[in-house]
Amino acid sequence: MYTAYITHPACLEHNMGYEHPESPERLRAIEDQLIASGILPLLQQHEAPRATHEQLTRVHTEDYLRTLEAVAPQRGLISLDADTFMNPFTLEAAYRAAGALVLATDLVMTEKVENAFCNIRPPGHHATRDQAMGFCFFNNVAVGAAHAMAQHGLKRVAIVDFDVHHGNGTEAIFKHDSHVLLCSTFQHPFYPYCGADSSSEHIINVPLVAHADGQAFRAAITDRWLPALAAFQPEMIFISAGFDAHREDDMAYLNLTESDYSWVTEQIQTIAKRYAKKRIVSALEGGYALHALGRSAAAHIKVLCGL
Repeated sequence: MYTAYITHPACLEHNMGYEHPESPERLRAIEDQLIASGILPLLQQHEAPRATHEQLTRVHTEDYLRTLEAVAPQRGLISLDADTFMNPFTLEAAYRAAGALVLATDLVMTEKVENAFCNIRPPGHHATRDQAMGFCFFNNVAVGAAHAMAQHGLKRVAIVDFDVHHGNGTEAIFKHDSHVLLCSTFQHPFYPYCGADSSSEHIINVPLVAHADGQAFRAAITDRWLPALAAFQPEMIFISAGFDAHREDDMAYLNLTESDYSWVTEQIQTIAKRYAKKRIVSALEGGYALHALGRSAAAHIKVLCGL
């Protein structure tokens, strides 16, 4: 069995301006590290399709999709909030990023691969049903999870999110859906300044204080995530894989290392083997220190593909 690696050239064309941290270089940093470490040739490589209207409206409103189409610029940049901008290529990149999760889900569910990593941008976990924010336009992982349930009939889907920022959009989308278990660690208080309290039995939020290290992170996973995942017995696991909690990433103040990302991936993989027929789909979220991002993503993917 293989690990799929899904991306698209359009994801490199989305650009939010000079010195914006969410840059096309992020994808190149990951791919360069995969090449240098000899991992990329071992992956089953695919280009992401465009997500369809039906796939997107499972988690986003019709009005929101129409608004994005209407405001997309023909040239230059427009601002949707203080951090989130569109250029003429943004919308195509967003359609492809969401489509990567759909393809990854299909590949895993049809047993073409055991798991998948989507090297995509823009990221997704801050996007709500009707709002772009925090560099995000479509909630990619939510699109994938909804597709797994609607198209493949799954009844229990887990989403795990170890980005340094809380995935407020993912929580908002699935807050009232008991078919989805969301487990999240993040720095708090920190952008988007919410999520400190778990809002229901199937939302497991574990805030970490600034400067928390790998020991605190691993304790949060062991004490809170793993019991919840074991009790839920997911049929598939989606990962919002943000690597901005790395100690070299100056966008935040957590102190994780590559070994922590390897470790958490191993824990997720153990749950997937036990309950989910090894089904895992992982998607890039944050991570802005390019060298640390490349090393961390490579460590994560190395575990996924069994090296």
